[in-house]
Formats: sequence, structure tokens, C-alpha cells
Amino acid sequence: GAGHAYVQPVSGVVANLAMYTARTRPGDTMMCLSIPCGGHISMGKEGMGGTAGAVHGLTIEYWPFDEKRMNIDVDAAVKKLREVKPKLALFGGSVFLFPHPVRELADVAREVGAYVGYDAAHVSGLIAGGQFQHPLREGVDIMTCSTHKTLPGPQHGMILCRRELAEAVNRAVFPGVVSNHHLHSMAALAVALAEMMEFGREYAAQIVKNARALGRAMYERGLDVLCPDLGFTSSHTVVVSVTKYGDGGEIEKKLESANIILNRNLLPWDIREGRNYKRPGGIRLGTSEVTRIGMKEREMEEIAEFIKRVVIDGESTQRIAQEVSEFRKDYQKLHYCFDSAAEAYEYIALKKF
Repeated sequence: GAGHAYVQPVSGVVANLAMYTARTRPGDTMMCLSIPCGGHISMGKEGMGGTAGAVHGLTIEYWPFDEKRMNIDVDAAVKKLREVKPKLALFGGSVFLFPHPVRELADVAREVGAYVGYDAAHVSGLIAGGQFQHPLREGVDIMTCSTHKTLPGPQHGMILCRRELAEAVNRAVFPGVVSNHHLHSMAALAVALAEMMEFGREYAAQIVKNARALGRAMYERGLDVLCPDLGFTSSHTVVVSVTKYGDGGEIEKKLESANIILNRNLLPWDIREGRNYKRPGGIRLGTSEVTRIGMKEREMEEIAEFIKRVVIDGESTQRIAQEVSEFRKDYQKLHYCFDSAAEAYEYIALKKF
């Protein structure tokens, strides 16, 4: 649904900064998610060193948030849009369990003079694979993303937008925020995009199946997985409250010592309950990488069991680390990709001509 795509941003943060540069001026107001509710640091206020506030000088207002459903509160958001009248209404974020209500809010944003943006850094591969919402078809003007999460390419960035915004976006990137677009990553990005065209639907579908299966498996083992009544997630991400067993920083380190890599994560209520980003109440898990190496729902049961043994049972992380390494030995091949660079470039050439 994009009229224009631009691949020169060198990261998702740079893509966001270019979006701010193209459509806002310092002192304008942007509405977005707060960081505890899933927003990215590139959306942050000046006082926290966020890109939007500290670098571009935007005034930040937050979307009203439904903590139970882990999503933007539509009715409250309509009211706040009309009160605040932002220049940019930004959807998307870093904790992104369910599609955001773009279709419900885009027209209201335009009524008050706002452009509509969408940070798809975490879900761009799911969007490309037809397993998430379609932001540009639902009313988004500009969509930014990184290219190394659910879109499994090199560390880079990308912007997609309506055709009439192409010139402003291009100039915001160069000469605005990029002088060298890291040409060495372009071939890898081309291959990753070709692989998404060929294998993306199957890959994205399995990512979401695995995330739901992992959420359910952890929940059945006694972990406090968020949003059980909504199926835990509609994306690649699962979020767990771990305050019964410690804090997210402590649990993150324990699991890392057991060869299970995930990250601590703020929960929407953490700040008011006295927690902080170093010692938050949650952990965040994603299934894009384990899916890429061939794991499916059955393996999510095994992963959940490893996590339960560390977090709930308090078993020796050294012993579990050995078991995890043994488990991982059976998954050494990448899936949903071309077998060789030559095959990838041949595919690109065929699509081009």
C-alpha cells in the first residue's frame, strides 16, 4: 500500500528522526505511547533523552492506554486528540502485542490537523507476511521500520509513505539525518526483502503461532503471562509479569545464565508501583529467531518448561544451560530463506525483469 519506499535510513531510530523532520518542527506536539506502555526511546520526552524530545524538540503527549488489553484506549484517545491537537499522531512501539486502532483514530487525527505515523520496527515482517494490520491501508501517512526484527535482514532502517510525501521524506533523510547510508548493507537488505516476498507469509504465520503457543505454555505452567483472555498476543512478542519471583532484571540474568536470552521490560503500571527500567516487573520474549531456525509449537512447550524450571522451580541454571545447549543442537539450519546468495540474486533478477 505504499506509494514510496526509501531505504537509506541506517536504523529504525534514524527513520523515526527523519519522519519527525519531514512532518514536524521543534515545539510541535506528538502523541505516542509512553515507554512503560510500549513506546520506544526514540519517542521519548526531552527529560529522558528521547529522540523526539531531546533531539528534535517535540512536546510529547501520551496515548491513553488500556492496561488490561495492552492497547490504546480508543474512546479516551479520541477525546485527547481533540484536546491536544498534535502535529503527529504516532502508532506502534517496542512492546506491541496487538494491532493498534489506526482505522478508528486516523480520521480524528486528520480532523485536528495531524499527520499519522506508525513505527513498525518490531512488526514490519508480520505486516509484509500478511499476519498483522496493514497500516498504510488503514490511514497511516508514514511508516518507519528497522529491518532486523520480524523482517530478518541487516541492521538498517526503511521508510514507507504516501507518494505525495516522498520528496519531504527523502530530503529529511538526506541531507537531513544521513550522509552515508551504509551501502554495504544494501545487498543484504535486498536479499531479505526477496526472501520475504518468497517465504514471508509462511514465516510470519509461524512466528505468530509460536508466540501464542509459547504464551499459552508458560501460562499453563503458572507464569503470569499478560492478556490470557485475548490469546496472549497477535504478534511475535509475549510479555510476562515476574514480580512473584523477583524483578525483570534479576530474572533476565538468571535466564541468560541458563542460555535463554530475553530482556527485562517495564510494565505499564511499574513506575507508579516504584519500579524502574533497570528493575522492572516484566520480561519480554520474541519468537522470530526460534522460528527462523525451524522451531514450531512443540518446541515452544519445551522452551516454556525450561523457563518455568528457572523462574518458578529455582533449578540450577548451570544444569539447565547444558540441557538448553543440547536442545539447540538439533536446530542449526535457517529456514524461510534461499539456500545460497546466487539463488537469491537470481530471484531478484527474475522479479525485476
